[in-house]
Amino acid sequence: MDIIIGGGISGLSYALFKHSDDYLVLEKEAELGGYCRTTKRNNFVWDYSGHFFHFQDADIKHLIMESLCRQGEVVDVQKCTSIKYGELLVDFPFQKNIHQLPKDEFIDCLVDLFAAKPTDYNSFKEMLYCKFGKSIAEKFLIPYNEKLYACDLNKLDKDAMGRFFPYAEKEQIVLNFREADNTSYNGSFSYPKGGAIQYVNEIVHQLKAGNIRTNCQVVSINLKEKQVVMQSGEVLSYNHLISTIPFPQLLKMAGVAYDEQCYSWNQVLVFNLGFDRPGPNNSSHWLYFPDKQYSFYRVGFYNNILGNRNSSLYVELGFNKDADINPSEYLGTVLHDLVRSGCISSSQVLQDYQAIVMNPAYVHITEDSIKDVADKKAMLEQFGVYSIGRYGSWTYCSIEDNVKEARALAQQLNK
Repeated sequence: MDIIIGGGISGLSYALFKHSDDYLVLEKEAELGGYCRTTKRNNFVWDYSGHFFHFQDADIKHLIMESLCRQGEVVDVQKCTSIKYGELLVDFPFQKNIHQLPKDEFIDCLVDLFAAKPTDYNSFKEMLYCKFGKSIAEKFLIPYNEKLYACDLNKLDKDAMGRFFPYAEKEQIVLNFREADNTSYNGSFSYPKGGAIQYVNEIVHQLKAGNIRTNCQVVSINLKEKQVVMQSGEVLSYNHLISTIPFPQLLKMAGVAYDEQCYSWNQVLVFNLGFDRPGPNNSSHWLYFPDKQYSFYRVGFYNNILGNRNSSLYVELGFNKDADINPSEYLGTVLHDLVRSGCISSSQVLQDYQAIVMNPAYVHITEDSIKDVADKKAMLEQFGVYSIGRYGSWTYCSIEDNVKEARALAQQLNK
């Protein structure tokens, strides 16, 4: 039997692509979905954070979305996102829209861009300076990512965001002055009217109900005996063990020694906010906030995606992994900053809200973590243990990437 630890997108997708019912999904929470869970109450629909699928693989899109689309449960959206820069809203990505800045700042960015020497660089922060120059780096790319990752960007690998970082060559940036081309991997997206949990439910509906257990936490793994021990004391044997939990947590459970300094991450405090009336922003899907005068780094507008009448927002704040977060301490500041930034008006009344701490949220990809994950994965596979997903592979990826990784592993082991 294959045991799958974690009932989020990655674990459920592996079960979906397995050719038999010889599997068991173990989820420690009462609900499936991981960070793709959804709260519905008082006419508001909130995810645990903004989760928007950007399907590129036709087979996966058909598998997960066919039924939802047939029922008219999905909205397809052309992304509208901007950056709050001073009093301006600059189109995203910043580096392709520097012509929207005041003239003196535009000239600074353009001159520094052409003066930049994209030579060898060894960190994420060095990459920003080398590819985009001092002004673009310091006006947006560095302050925004410092708020997001809550760490020294020199500690991150130069390719920490991989294909998701919006690179742009000088020629592209200049051509964008005349005719906007802000296309990206997520230039359009789909979103279910009932929230991201509907994607999870579409997968679950195709699985055998008796092969999924919730409120079941694994506390240890015996690699030699190929057994997992549950919090209840139950011992289960496996042929293959598929883990989607954070990689350092898997190593601890399996008794594998590792250097804790290799692994770091941030936490994200998410406020889901519902107001009694429409707000002043009726077009943006989400906004980026590099300025440290605002407590948050991103604000999203569910109402502008789903066409709801009243304002429904998600607000994200970044913290380092060791922060002790008390959400109630930040709500007042967040509401104050939302008014100052023009996201809401002072006349709007908060009707309902939800606070969620995502820990871990974004992993810190470093040269050391890349090597250690590869080495430890290879060792674990000798014992039939496979670690997948954003946290299982300790990487930066999309939800579709998680599904594809799970499919590839299932196909490999099905053979």
